[in-house]
Amino acid sequence: MVGVLDYGMGNLHSVCNALETLGADVKLCRRPEELREVERLIMPGVGTFDRCMANLSQDGLIEAVRESVLSEGKPIFGICLGMQVMAKRGFENGDHDGLGWIDAEVVRLQPKDSTLRVPHVGWDNIEWRDDSAMFKGLPPGPEFYFVHSYHLQCTNSSESDATCDYGGRVTVAIRKGNIFGTQFHPEKSQDYGLGVLSNFLKWRP
Repeated sequence: MVGVLDYGMGNLHSVCNALETLGADVKLCRRPEELREVERLIMPGVGTFDRCMANLSQDGLIEAVRESVLSEGKPIFGICLGMQVMAKRGFENGDHDGLGWIDAEVVRLQPKDSTLRVPHVGWDNIEWRDDSAMFKGLPPGPEFYFVHSYHLQCTNSSESDATCDYGGRVTVAIRKGNIFGTQFHPEKSQDYGLGVLSNFLKWRP
C-alpha cells in the first residue's frame, strides 16, 4: 500500500487517481500513526516552502515521516514542493529550514534568457541519468509538466537524477538512497508521468 501525505497542500485527487490507474492501493495519511500502515510514501505539494514546513509540523508529521523514511527505510516520492522541502534550506518568503535529507538549497528561478518567464509553467523536456531506475523505459528527452518559481540547487551532483534547460541547467529530479523527488508533476504528465509513478511503485532501493 502507498500512503499519500495529506497535510493540506497537495494535489491529492490527481495523485490518487494516477496511482489507482496503475492498480495501487492508496491510503491518505493525515495522522502520524497512519504512516505505519503503508509500505511507501508520496508527499505532494502545492504552495510555498515555509507554509509546507509549518503544516507538516502542525500536523505532527515531520518526526513520523523522518522515522518512516530514515529509520525504517520506506521509499518516498516528493512531488514539486514535496521535493523542495527535502532540502536543507529554502528561501521562499524568508530563510527556512527544510527536512535536511538532500544537501541543497531552494532558490528562486533566474533564467539567463530574459524571454523565459517565472513561474516556469508548462511542458518541458528533461535529461535523466542513464542509471536511474525511476526513468527506466522512458525515451531520451521526455516531456513533463511544470509549475514552479523556485528550484533545488544541489551541492552534490550525484543526488541530481534529472535536469532541464530553462535558461540554464535546473535540477528537476533528485534521488538519494530511498528518497526520490521530482520538480515536475507526474500526475499531470500523461503517459510519461505514469511511467515514473509505476517505476516508483516497483522501486526497491
